[in-house]
Amino acid sequence: MTAYHESIIDQFTRQAVPFSNLYGHTNQESLDLLMKMASISDKDTVLDVACGPGIVACAFAAVSNRVTGIDLTPAMLEQAQILAEQKNLTNLSWLQGDIETLPFPDDSFSIVLSRYAFHHFLQPDVVLSEMVRVCRAGDRILIADVAMPPEKVDAYNYIEKLRDPSHTRALTLEELPKLVADANLQNVKLAFYKVELELEQQLAASFPNPGDHDKLRQLFREDIGVDSLGIGVHFRGDAIHYAVPIAAIVGEKAKLYSNPK
Repeated sequence: MTAYHESIIDQFTRQAVPFSNLYGHTNQESLDLLMKMASISDKDTVLDVACGPGIVACAFAAVSNRVTGIDLTPAMLEQAQILAEQKNLTNLSWLQGDIETLPFPDDSFSIVLSRYAFHHFLQPDVVLSEMVRVCRAGDRILIADVAMPPEKVDAYNYIEKLRDPSHTRALTLEELPKLVADANLQNVKLAFYKVELELEQQLAASFPNPGDHDKLRQLFREDIGVDSLGIGVHFRGDAIHYAVPIAAIVGEKAKLYSNPK
């Protein structure tokens, strides 16, 4: 196992429980948007890539035929199983594995999705290629993740890496559509929304390196009214709030798709 994989497992083992309860992750309005974009129906078989604690997988399972979630971190999959049981959902299965080499045959699913995970990937193009491979021709690929203006992405990556050392880098508003175009997805649709967060709640659910909590608080305070971070930091009462810009993009796998590998 590489140092990168160890970092992911270390962070998300510790984050598994608090991550599952953050409003920014469980917000029903954003889940409804993704299901609408994916045109989900009771005939669909769904794969959730880097599924974390199963929030999106369970939302899709309530409507679709069957959902499979795959994630690198066993502790996240334990939370996913608990959530499925709480919701009395029986049409889900969970798999621990590396998302750069998905352990499924070609053309296995009608919807392949990933939410809030691409900023952790060392090779997002490789992950997307695998997502396309296991999707059936003519069916849907959905990605939702932070997408930053190019001039602010470096500053955002700096503070996010401080908060979560497993962060790799956010894609820009230009890179995400290009990634999808390079994968030859068709009939692409794009939507934007913001995830409203409160700094102290995020820090309580995160595990920065020693001393970085206070550094983050200072950087956020200094950005109020400036917005060099691109996340609209502001006070709400005595609490620091901010809003992460999310791009959701869906496209269809070309019917004459050929795997570039």
